Amino acid sequence: MSSAHRPSRTSQTSLTATIEGRAIEVAELPGHPALRPLVLLHEGLGSVGLWRAFPKALASRTGRRVIVFSRFGHGRSAPPPRPRTPAFFHEEALDVLPGLLPQLGAIQPILVGHSDGASIALIHASRHEVTGLALLAPHVFVEEVTLEAIRETRRRYAEGDLRDRMRRHHDDVDAAFRGWCDVWLDPAFRAWNLEAEAEQVGAPMLLVQGADDPYGTLEQLDRIEARVTGPVRRVVVPGSHSPHLEAAGEVLAALAEFTAGLA
Repeated sequence: MSSAHRPSRTSQTSLTATIEGRAIEVAELPGHPALRPLVLLHEGLGSVGLWRAFPKALASRTGRRVIVFSRFGHGRSAPPPRPRTPAFFHEEALDVLPGLLPQLGAIQPILVGHSDGASIALIHASRHEVTGLALLAPHVFVEEVTLEAIRETRRRYAEGDLRDRMRRHHDDVDAAFRGWCDVWLDPAFRAWNLEAEAEQVGAPMLLVQGADDPYGTLEQLDRIEARVTGPVRRVVVPGSHSPHLEAAGEVLAALAEFTAGLA
């Protein structure tokens, strides 16, 4: 990992990490060195920049170091080394993250995952020690409402202005979009399910979802809560699929309370 300069108390610093020689875009905000860092895992179409003001607000509210990165094919990171398949979530959780976190000085972090990133966080925690998990709009099984929403997003990408809007945030916008859309709409993905992984997770957990999320129902939270072995707090907020942006005050308060009880 390299950086041009060390961060001030308030600035976000851009870093570079590598996995198998391929560059990953990383940014960090400083925090108390004695506290476990927060590592943010973005949604299916996300990137470092698309977290917007949330990382800075989270660092301010918790006093912890906050790390964000773009997965391969997203943001300013290198393209993925191979086409994505339905095994993508497990590859990110069990191959990429274990190689990345030590480079970032993020051992046993608190993982904050959004949507696909929440699923990756859950898989990682089923095999590796973490201090806590905050899962925003997570997926642990495939719902028809999710597929319907993705099909509509695919239509907007092909016919509307979504591709142009995404171009501002990704070096290869088609790789970012197809890597998400094609995996979810692959017929082989219909059987995808993380309930067995959830049964292996004992870390403290915060579950957050928007009440009107078109990409998933509250049954996602129900199934996680029924299977994990550690303490769980659930928060349902007004809004859609990005609760950390649409109900930022409530979500930040819940995260501050959740992390205050952790190392």
